[in-house]
Amino acid sequence: MRIAMVSYEVYPFAKVGGLADVVGALPKYLEKKDISVDIYMPLHKKVIENQQKFGYTLEKITEGLSPMHLLTEERFGIYKTTLPGAKNVHVFFISNEYYFSADEVYQGPDLAEQAIFFSKSVLEAIQKLNISYNVIHVNDWQTALIPVYLKTLYRDNPHFQHTATVLTIHNLGYQGIFDASYLRFAGLPEELYNIDGLEFYGQINFLKGGILFSDVINTVSPTYAKEIQTKEYGEKLDGVLRLRSADLYGILNGIDYDEYNPMTDKRIYVNYDLSTVHLKKENKRQLQRELGLPERDVPLIGMINRLVDQKGLDILAEIMDYVSLFDMQFVLLGTGEKQYEDMFRKLGEKYPEKYSINIKFDIVLAQKIYAGADMFLMPSRYEPCGLGQMYSLRYGTIPIVRYTGGLADTITEYNPETGQGNGFGFTEYDSAHLLKAIARAIYFYSEEKHWQKLVENAMKTDVSWDKSAGEYVKLYQRAISKIK
Repeated sequence: MRIAMVSYEVYPFAKVGGLADVVGALPKYLEKKDISVDIYMPLHKKVIENQQKFGYTLEKITEGLSPMHLLTEERFGIYKTTLPGAKNVHVFFISNEYYFSADEVYQGPDLAEQAIFFSKSVLEAIQKLNISYNVIHVNDWQTALIPVYLKTLYRDNPHFQHTATVLTIHNLGYQGIFDASYLRFAGLPEELYNIDGLEFYGQINFLKGGILFSDVINTVSPTYAKEIQTKEYGEKLDGVLRLRSADLYGILNGIDYDEYNPMTDKRIYVNYDLSTVHLKKENKRQLQRELGLPERDVPLIGMINRLVDQKGLDILAEIMDYVSLFDMQFVLLGTGEKQYEDMFRKLGEKYPEKYSINIKFDIVLAQKIYAGADMFLMPSRYEPCGLGQMYSLRYGTIPIVRYTGGLADTITEYNPETGQGNGFGFTEYDSAHLLKAIARAIYFYSEEKHWQKLVENAMKTDVSWDKSAGEYVKLYQRAISKIK
Protein backbone atom coordinates (compact mmCIF):
# COMPACT_ATOMS: atom_id res chain seq x y z
CA MET A 1 0.00 0.00 0.00
CA ARG A 2 1.34 3.43 -0.94
CA ILE A 3 0.04 6.61 0.68
CA ALA A 4 0.49 10.28 -0.22
CA MET A 5 0.10 12.44 2.89
CA VAL A 6 -0.59 16.13 2.16
CA SER A 7 -0.19 18.83 4.79
CA TYR A 8 0.68 22.53 5.13
CA GLU A 9 3.00 21.85 8.08
CA VAL A 10 5.24 18.91 8.97
CA TYR A 11 7.75 18.63 11.79
CA PRO A 12 10.68 19.33 11.63
CA PHE A 13 10.42 21.29 8.36
CA ALA A 14 7.78 23.78 9.48
CA LYS A 15 5.73 23.64 12.68
CA VAL A 16 2.93 25.81 13.98
CA GLY A 17 0.76 23.37 15.91
CA GLY A 18 -0.11 19.75 16.51
CA LEU A 19 -0.75 19.01 12.82
CA ALA A 20 3.00 19.24 12.17
CA ASP A 21 3.70 16.71 14.92
CA VAL A 22 1.09 14.30 13.59
CA VAL A 23 2.28 14.33 9.97
CA GLY A 24 5.90 14.29 11.10
CA ALA A 25 5.40 11.15 13.22
CA LEU A 26 2.60 9.00 11.74
CA PRO A 27 4.52 8.09 8.54
CA LYS A 28 7.37 6.65 10.64
CA TYR A 29 4.99 4.27 12.39
CA LEU A 30 3.20 3.38 9.16
CA GLU A 31 6.60 2.56 7.68
CA LYS A 32 7.12 0.04 10.50
CA LYS A 33 3.90 -1.64 9.32
CA ASP A 34 5.26 -1.92 5.75
CA ILE A 35 3.16 0.98 4.44
CA SER A 36 4.99 3.19 1.95
CA VAL A 37 4.39 6.90 2.61
CA ASP A 38 5.33 10.06 0.73
CA ILE A 39 4.62 13.53 2.12
CA TYR A 40 3.69 16.63 0.11
CA MET A 41 3.92 20.12 1.62
CA PRO A 42 4.68 23.69 0.51
CA LEU A 43 8.27 24.88 0.40
CA HIS A 44 7.70 27.52 3.05
CA LYS A 45 10.40 30.02 3.93
CA LYS A 46 10.61 28.19 7.28
CA VAL A 47 11.58 24.97 5.51
CA ILE A 48 14.60 26.66 3.96
CA GLU A 49 15.54 28.36 7.24
CA ASN A 50 15.35 25.08 9.23
CA GLN A 51 17.75 23.09 7.04
CA GLN A 52 20.86 23.67 9.12
CA LYS A 53 19.04 23.40 12.43
CA PHE A 54 17.59 19.96 11.67
CA GLY A 55 20.25 18.66 9.30
CA TYR A 56 18.36 17.93 6.09
CA THR A 57 19.13 18.98 2.52
CA LEU A 58 16.77 19.90 -0.29
CA GLU A 59 17.20 18.39 -3.74
CA LYS A 60 15.65 20.21 -6.68
CA ILE A 61 13.69 17.81 -8.89
CA THR A 62 12.18 20.19 -11.43
CA GLU A 63 10.70 23.67 -11.85
CA GLY A 64 8.51 25.72 -14.17
CA LEU A 65 5.50 23.40 -13.97
CA SER A 66 1.94 24.59 -14.55
CA PRO A 67 -0.81 23.72 -12.06
CA MET A 68 -3.25 23.61 -15.01
CA HIS A 69 -6.80 24.97 -15.12
CA LEU A 70 -6.08 27.82 -12.66
CA LEU A 71 -6.51 31.50 -13.49
CA THR A 72 -2.86 32.28 -12.81
CA GLU A 73 0.44 32.48 -14.64
CA GLU A 74 2.32 31.25 -11.57
CA ARG A 75 4.42 28.10 -11.92
CA PHE A 76 5.74 25.65 -9.34
CA GLY A 77 8.80 23.52 -8.74
CA ILE A 78 9.37 20.28 -6.85
CA TYR A 79 12.05 19.72 -4.21
CA LYS A 80 12.74 16.53 -2.28
CA THR A 81 14.26 15.28 0.98
CA THR A 82 13.78 12.39 3.44
CA LEU A 83 11.87 12.67 6.71
CA PRO A 84 14.44 12.65 9.56
CA GLY A 85 14.14 9.50 11.65
CA ALA A 86 12.51 7.52 8.84
CA LYS A 87 14.23 5.06 6.53
CA ASN A 88 12.40 5.78 3.31
CA VAL A 89 9.69 8.41 3.79
CA HIS A 90 10.20 10.89 0.96
CA VAL A 91 9.05 14.48 1.35
CA PHE A 92 8.16 16.45 -1.78
CA PHE A 93 7.95 20.23 -1.52
CA ILE A 94 5.89 22.42 -3.84
CA SER A 95 7.83 25.63 -4.42
CA ASN A 96 6.55 29.01 -5.56
CA GLU A 97 8.07 32.33 -4.59
CA TYR A 98 4.80 34.30 -4.76
CA TYR A 99 2.64 32.02 -2.61
CA PHE A 100 5.14 30.50 -0.15
CA SER A 101 7.67 33.17 0.75
CA ALA A 102 5.93 34.60 3.84
CA ASP A 103 7.75 34.54 7.18
CA GLU A 104 5.03 32.37 8.75
CA VAL A 105 3.39 29.17 7.49
CA TYR A 106 -0.19 30.45 7.49
CA GLN A 107 0.54 33.77 5.84
CA GLY A 108 0.52 34.74 2.19
CA PRO A 109 -0.78 37.24 -0.36
CA ASP A 110 -4.12 35.38 -0.66
CA LEU A 111 -4.86 32.39 1.56
CA ALA A 112 -7.58 30.99 -0.69
CA GLU A 113 -5.46 31.21 -3.85
CA GLN A 114 -2.52 29.77 -1.93
CA ALA A 115 -4.48 26.68 -0.85
CA ILE A 116 -5.95 26.20 -4.33
CA PHE A 117 -2.55 26.58 -5.98
CA PHE A 118 -0.93 24.09 -3.59
CA SER A 119 -3.71 21.49 -3.85
CA LYS A 120 -3.76 21.61 -7.64
CA SER A 121 0.04 21.54 -7.84
CA VAL A 122 0.19 18.41 -5.68
CA LEU A 123 -1.96 16.52 -8.17
CA GLU A 124 0.13 17.73 -11.09
CA ALA A 125 3.33 16.87 -9.21
CA ILE A 126 2.13 13.31 -8.57
CA GLN A 127 1.59 12.87 -12.28
CA LYS A 128 4.95 14.45 -13.14
CA LEU A 129 6.72 12.12 -10.68
CA ASN A 130 4.72 9.22 -12.15
CA ILE A 131 3.85 7.80 -8.75
CA SER A 132 0.65 5.83 -8.23
CA TYR A 133 -0.94 5.99 -4.78
CA ASN A 134 -3.62 3.81 -3.27
CA VAL A 135 -4.69 6.69 -1.00
CA ILE A 136 -4.17 10.43 -0.93
CA HIS A 137 -4.54 11.49 2.71
CA VAL A 138 -5.31 15.22 3.07
CA ASN A 139 -5.34 17.28 6.25
CA ASP A 140 -7.59 20.23 7.13
CA TRP A 141 -9.16 22.83 4.87
CA GLN A 142 -5.96 23.92 3.15
CA THR A 143 -5.81 20.58 1.30
CA ALA A 144 -9.51 19.67 1.30
CA LEU A 145 -10.04 20.62 -2.35
CA ILE A 146 -7.89 17.70 -3.51
CA PRO A 147 -10.78 15.19 -3.15
CA VAL A 148 -13.03 17.70 -4.94
CA TYR A 149 -10.62 17.88 -7.87
CA LEU A 150 -10.30 14.11 -8.03
CA LYS A 151 -14.08 13.66 -8.23
CA THR A 152 -14.52 16.40 -10.87
CA LEU A 153 -11.68 17.56 -13.15
CA TYR A 154 -9.63 14.38 -12.62
CA ARG A 155 -12.56 11.96 -12.62
CA ASP A 156 -11.51 10.36 -15.91
CA ASN A 157 -7.77 10.76 -15.45
CA PRO A 158 -6.27 7.24 -15.69
CA HIS A 159 -3.47 8.11 -13.26
CA PHE A 160 -5.98 8.48 -10.40
CA GLN A 161 -8.54 5.82 -11.34
CA HIS A 162 -7.57 3.62 -8.39
CA THR A 163 -6.76 6.35 -5.87
CA ALA A 164 -8.96 6.76 -2.79
CA THR A 165 -9.04 9.83 -0.55
CA VAL A 166 -9.02 10.27 3.22
CA LEU A 167 -9.65 13.64 4.88
CA THR A 168 -8.52 14.21 8.46
CA ILE A 169 -10.21 17.08 10.31
CA HIS A 170 -7.81 18.26 13.00
CA ASN A 171 -10.00 21.15 14.15
CA LEU A 172 -13.47 21.83 12.74
CA GLY A 173 -13.20 25.45 13.87
CA TYR A 174 -11.03 26.23 10.84
CA GLN A 175 -12.87 25.62 7.56
CA GLY A 176 -11.55 27.86 4.76
CA ILE A 177 -14.59 30.02 3.99
CA PHE A 178 -14.16 32.40 1.05
CA ASP A 179 -16.02 34.32 -1.64
CA ALA A 180 -17.65 32.16 -4.31
CA SER A 181 -15.53 33.84 -7.01
CA TYR A 182 -12.63 31.55 -6.04
CA LEU A 183 -14.42 28.67 -7.76
CA ARG A 184 -13.55 30.34 -11.05
CA PHE A 185 -9.91 30.83 -10.02
CA ALA A 186 -9.78 27.13 -9.08
CA GLY A 187 -11.17 26.07 -12.45
CA LEU A 188 -13.89 24.08 -10.72
CA PRO A 189 -17.38 23.62 -12.25
CA GLU A 190 -19.86 26.36 -11.37
CA GLU A 191 -22.47 23.75 -10.49
CA LEU A 192 -20.49 23.02 -7.31
CA TYR A 193 -21.91 26.27 -5.97
CA ASN A 194 -25.03 24.79 -4.41
CA ILE A 195 -26.13 23.48 -1.03
CA ASP A 196 -25.07 19.93 -1.95
CA GLY A 197 -21.63 21.19 -2.98
CA LEU A 198 -19.28 23.87 -1.71
CA GLU A 199 -21.86 26.62 -1.12
CA PHE A 200 -21.96 27.74 2.50
CA TYR A 201 -24.17 30.66 3.57
CA GLY A 202 -23.48 32.62 0.40
CA GLN A 203 -19.81 31.75 0.24
CA ILE A 204 -17.81 28.58 -0.44
CA ASN A 205 -16.36 26.29 2.21
CA PHE A 206 -13.23 24.32 1.33
CA LEU A 207 -13.60 21.90 4.26
CA LYS A 208 -17.22 21.20 3.38
CA GLY A 209 -16.03 20.20 -0.08
CA GLY A 210 -13.53 17.79 1.42
CA ILE A 211 -16.17 16.24 3.68
CA LEU A 212 -18.58 15.69 0.81
CA PHE A 213 -16.08 14.45 -1.77
CA SER A 214 -13.63 12.34 0.28
CA ASP A 215 -14.11 8.59 0.32
CA VAL A 216 -13.53 8.43 4.08
CA ILE A 217 -13.35 11.16 6.74
CA ASN A 218 -11.80 10.95 10.15
CA THR A 219 -11.01 13.21 13.01
CA VAL A 220 -8.44 12.94 15.75
CA SER A 221 -10.32 11.26 18.60
CA PRO A 222 -13.40 9.03 18.93
CA THR A 223 -15.17 11.47 21.25
CA TYR A 224 -14.60 14.45 18.94
CA ALA A 225 -15.98 12.43 16.00
CA LYS A 226 -19.26 12.16 17.92
CA GLU A 227 -19.22 15.73 19.23
CA ILE A 228 -18.87 17.38 15.81
CA GLN A 229 -22.10 15.75 14.66
CA THR A 230 -23.99 17.86 17.24
CA LYS A 231 -25.10 21.47 16.92
CA GLU A 232 -22.96 22.49 19.92
CA TYR A 233 -19.67 21.39 18.38
CA GLY A 234 -20.54 21.10 14.69
CA GLU A 235 -19.59 24.66 13.66
CA LYS A 236 -22.58 24.72 11.23
CA LEU A 237 -21.31 21.59 9.49
CA ASP A 238 -23.00 19.09 11.82
CA GLY A 239 -25.70 18.33 9.22
CA VAL A 240 -23.09 17.58 6.54
CA LEU A 241 -21.14 15.41 8.97
CA ARG A 242 -24.26 13.48 9.96
CA LEU A 243 -24.91 12.94 6.25
CA ARG A 244 -21.47 11.30 6.00
CA SER A 245 -21.65 9.59 9.41
CA ALA A 246 -21.27 6.10 7.91
CA ASP A 247 -17.86 7.15 6.58
CA LEU A 248 -16.76 9.25 9.57
CA TYR A 249 -14.30 7.77 12.07
CA GLY A 250 -12.34 8.94 15.09
CA ILE A 251 -8.73 7.85 15.54
CA LEU A 252 -6.82 9.17 18.51
CA ASN A 253 -3.53 10.85 17.70
CA GLY A 254 -0.36 9.58 19.26
CA ILE A 255 3.06 11.06 19.95
CA ASP A 256 6.48 10.08 18.68
CA TYR A 257 8.08 8.11 21.53
CA ASP A 258 11.55 8.59 20.04
CA GLU A 259 11.18 12.37 19.89
CA TYR A 260 9.42 12.72 23.26
CA ASN A 261 11.33 10.47 25.64
CA PRO A 262 12.36 11.79 29.08
CA MET A 263 15.23 9.29 29.13
CA THR A 264 16.89 10.65 25.97
CA ASP A 265 15.44 14.16 25.48
CA LYS A 266 18.40 16.54 25.15
CA ARG A 267 16.19 19.57 25.69
CA ILE A 268 15.44 18.87 29.36
CA TYR A 269 17.80 19.45 32.29
CA VAL A 270 18.12 15.88 33.61
CA ASN A 271 17.06 12.65 31.91
CA TYR A 272 14.91 10.10 33.74
CA ASP A 273 12.48 7.24 33.27
CA LEU A 274 9.97 5.49 35.51
CA SER A 275 12.74 3.73 37.48
CA THR A 276 14.56 7.03 38.12
CA VAL A 277 11.54 9.33 38.32
CA HIS A 278 12.94 10.96 41.48
CA LEU A 279 15.20 12.90 39.09
CA LYS A 280 12.10 14.74 37.86
CA LYS A 281 12.44 16.93 40.96
CA GLU A 282 15.80 18.16 39.70
CA ASN A 283 14.11 19.26 36.46
CA LYS A 284 11.63 21.17 38.57
CA ARG A 285 14.35 22.90 40.61
CA GLN A 286 16.28 23.93 37.53
CA LEU A 287 13.13 25.15 35.79
CA GLN A 288 12.28 27.28 38.82
CA ARG A 289 15.84 28.65 38.80
CA GLU A 290 15.78 29.48 35.08
CA LEU A 291 12.40 31.23 35.34
CA GLY A 292 13.21 33.13 38.53
CA LEU A 293 10.75 31.30 40.75
CA PRO A 294 11.64 30.41 44.35
CA GLU A 295 13.02 26.86 44.54
CA ARG A 296 10.30 25.45 46.77
CA ASP A 297 8.62 22.04 46.86
CA VAL A 298 5.12 23.28 46.10
CA PRO A 299 2.87 22.13 43.22
CA LEU A 300 4.12 23.60 39.97
CA ILE A 301 1.34 23.86 37.37
CA GLY A 302 2.37 24.17 33.73
CA MET A 303 0.30 25.48 30.83
CA ILE A 304 1.41 25.61 27.19
CA ASN A 305 -1.30 26.94 24.90
CA ARG A 306 -2.51 29.30 22.28
CA LEU A 307 -4.12 32.04 24.34
CA VAL A 308 -7.63 31.89 22.90
CA ASP A 309 -11.13 31.20 24.23
CA GLN A 310 -11.15 27.64 22.88
CA LYS A 311 -8.49 26.71 25.42
CA GLY A 312 -10.75 27.52 28.37
CA LEU A 313 -9.11 30.80 29.24
CA ASP A 314 -12.42 32.58 29.74
CA ILE A 315 -13.35 30.35 32.70
CA LEU A 316 -9.74 30.26 33.92
CA ALA A 317 -9.72 34.06 34.06
CA GLU A 318 -12.62 33.99 36.52
CA ILE A 319 -10.71 31.95 39.12
CA MET A 320 -7.04 32.91 38.83
CA ASP A 321 -7.14 35.08 41.95
CA TYR A 322 -8.63 32.13 43.85
CA VAL A 323 -5.97 29.78 42.46
CA SER A 324 -3.37 32.25 43.72
CA LEU A 325 -4.52 31.56 47.28
CA PHE A 326 -3.10 28.03 47.02
CA ASP A 327 0.52 27.45 47.97
CA MET A 328 1.61 26.70 44.41
CA GLN A 329 3.45 28.04 41.38
CA PHE A 330 2.28 28.49 37.79
CA VAL A 331 4.27 28.56 34.55
CA LEU A 332 2.65 29.76 31.30
CA LEU A 333 4.10 29.51 27.80
CA GLY A 334 2.15 30.76 24.78
CA THR A 335 0.90 33.64 22.68
CA GLY A 336 -2.54 34.68 21.48
CA GLU A 337 -5.28 37.19 22.11
CA LYS A 338 -4.18 40.45 23.70
CA GLN A 339 -6.73 40.26 26.52
CA TYR A 340 -5.25 36.98 27.75
CA GLU A 341 -1.65 38.02 27.22
CA ASP A 342 -2.38 41.12 29.32
CA MET A 343 -4.25 39.11 31.96
CA PHE A 344 -1.35 36.74 32.51
CA ARG A 345 1.23 39.51 32.48
CA LYS A 346 -0.68 41.30 35.26
CA LEU A 347 -0.78 38.08 37.29
CA GLY A 348 2.97 37.73 36.88
CA GLU A 349 3.47 41.29 38.10
CA LYS A 350 1.03 40.84 41.00
CA TYR A 351 2.39 37.47 42.17
CA PRO A 352 6.05 37.32 41.02
CA GLU A 353 6.88 34.46 43.39
CA LYS A 354 4.02 32.33 42.07
CA TYR A 355 3.72 33.07 38.35
CA SER A 356 6.21 32.83 35.51
CA ILE A 357 4.58 34.26 32.39
CA ASN A 358 6.32 33.60 29.08
CA ILE A 359 4.49 35.18 26.15
CA LYS A 360 6.41 33.53 23.34
CA PHE A 361 6.87 30.35 21.30
CA ASP A 362 9.80 28.27 22.57
CA ILE A 363 10.04 24.53 21.83
CA VAL A 364 12.94 23.95 24.22
CA LEU A 365 11.23 25.72 27.13
CA ALA A 366 8.09 23.70 26.38
CA GLN A 367 10.00 20.46 26.92
CA LYS A 368 11.49 21.80 30.15
CA ILE A 369 7.97 22.57 31.38
CA TYR A 370 6.68 19.09 30.48
CA ALA A 371 9.59 17.58 32.45
CA GLY A 372 9.73 20.07 35.32
CA ALA A 373 6.09 20.79 36.15
CA ASP A 374 4.05 18.61 38.50
CA MET A 375 0.72 19.24 36.77
CA PHE A 376 -0.39 20.32 33.30
CA LEU A 377 -3.53 22.41 32.81
CA MET A 378 -5.86 22.02 29.77
CA PRO A 379 -9.38 23.33 30.61
CA SER A 380 -10.45 23.47 26.94
CA ARG A 381 -13.93 24.41 25.79
CA TYR A 382 -13.36 21.80 23.09
CA GLU A 383 -10.25 19.84 22.13
CA PRO A 384 -10.30 17.64 19.02
CA CYS A 385 -7.44 15.52 20.34
CA GLY A 386 -4.88 17.46 22.29
CA LEU A 387 -1.21 16.54 22.36
CA GLY A 388 -0.18 18.51 25.45
CA GLN A 389 -1.80 16.00 27.81
CA MET A 390 0.00 13.17 25.98
CA TYR A 391 3.39 14.85 26.29
CA SER A 392 2.74 15.51 29.98
CA LEU A 393 1.76 11.87 30.61
CA ARG A 394 4.97 10.73 28.92
CA TYR A 395 6.99 12.95 31.27
CA GLY A 396 5.07 12.04 34.44
CA THR A 397 3.31 15.39 34.71
CA ILE A 398 -0.31 14.99 35.81
CA PRO A 399 -2.97 16.50 33.51
CA ILE A 400 -5.86 18.61 34.77
CA VAL A 401 -8.37 18.71 31.91
CA ARG A 402 -11.93 19.27 30.84
CA TYR A 403 -13.34 15.93 29.71
CA THR A 404 -14.03 16.75 26.06
CA GLY A 405 -12.74 15.38 22.75
CA GLY A 406 -9.37 13.68 22.97
CA LEU A 407 -8.94 14.79 26.57
CA ALA A 408 -11.85 12.55 27.53
CA ASP A 409 -10.30 9.69 25.55
CA THR A 410 -6.88 9.86 27.21
CA ILE A 411 -7.39 11.08 30.79
CA THR A 412 -9.25 9.14 33.50
CA GLU A 413 -10.05 10.57 36.91
CA TYR A 414 -7.78 9.33 39.70
CA ASN A 415 -9.56 7.04 42.16
CA PRO A 416 -7.71 6.91 45.50
CA GLU A 417 -9.55 3.73 46.52
CA THR A 418 -8.47 1.67 43.52
CA GLY A 419 -5.28 3.55 42.63
CA GLN A 420 -6.47 3.80 39.02
CA GLY A 421 -6.54 6.92 36.86
CA ASN A 422 -3.94 9.24 35.40
CA GLY A 423 -5.25 12.74 36.02
CA PHE A 424 -8.00 15.06 37.17
CA GLY A 425 -10.81 16.74 35.29
CA PHE A 426 -14.31 18.17 35.04
CA THR A 427 -17.16 17.89 32.55
CA GLU A 428 -19.42 20.92 32.92
CA TYR A 429 -17.80 23.96 31.34
CA ASP A 430 -17.68 26.48 34.16
CA SER A 431 -15.09 28.05 36.42
CA ALA A 432 -16.33 26.44 39.67
CA HIS A 433 -15.79 22.92 38.35
CA LEU A 434 -12.39 23.90 36.99
CA LEU A 435 -11.38 25.28 40.38
CA LYS A 436 -12.47 22.06 42.11
CA ALA A 437 -10.37 19.98 39.70
CA ILE A 438 -7.29 22.11 40.40
CA ALA A 439 -7.96 21.85 44.14
CA ARG A 440 -8.19 18.04 43.94
CA ALA A 441 -4.86 17.85 42.13
CA ILE A 442 -3.17 20.12 44.66
CA TYR A 443 -4.58 18.08 47.53
CA PHE A 444 -3.29 14.77 46.18
CA TYR A 445 0.12 16.30 45.55
CA SER A 446 0.43 16.51 49.34
CA GLU A 447 -0.41 12.80 49.63
CA GLU A 448 2.95 11.31 48.61
CA LYS A 449 1.75 7.73 48.23
CA HIS A 450 -1.11 8.74 45.95
CA TRP A 451 1.04 11.16 43.94
CA GLN A 452 3.67 8.50 43.28
CA LYS A 453 0.92 6.19 42.03
CA LEU A 454 -0.45 8.92 39.78
CA VAL A 455 2.96 9.58 38.25
CA GLU A 456 3.46 5.85 37.71
CA ASN A 457 0.04 5.53 36.05
CA ALA A 458 0.74 8.54 33.83
CA MET A 459 4.09 7.25 32.59
CA LYS A 460 2.65 3.79 31.93
CA THR A 461 -0.20 5.19 29.79
CA ASP A 462 0.40 4.21 26.17
CA VAL A 463 -0.07 7.29 24.00
CA SER A 464 2.36 6.23 21.26
CA TRP A 465 1.52 6.05 17.57
CA ASP A 466 1.80 2.23 17.50
CA LYS A 467 -1.88 1.47 18.08
CA SER A 468 -3.18 4.49 16.16
CA ALA A 469 -1.03 3.69 13.12
CA GLY A 470 -2.75 0.30 12.96
CA GLU A 471 -6.12 2.07 12.99
CA TYR A 472 -5.01 4.26 10.07
CA VAL A 473 -4.08 1.16 8.07
CA LYS A 474 -7.65 -0.08 8.56
CA LEU A 475 -8.98 3.35 7.58
CA TYR A 476 -6.97 3.31 4.35
CA GLN A 477 -8.28 -0.17 3.57
CA ARG A 478 -11.86 1.07 4.06
CA ALA A 479 -11.21 3.99 1.70
CA ILE A 480 -9.71 1.71 -0.95
CA SER A 481 -12.69 -0.65 -0.72
CA LYS A 482 -15.02 2.26 -1.53
CA ILE A 483 -13.58 2.75 -5.02
CA LYS A 484 -13.32 -0.89 -6.13
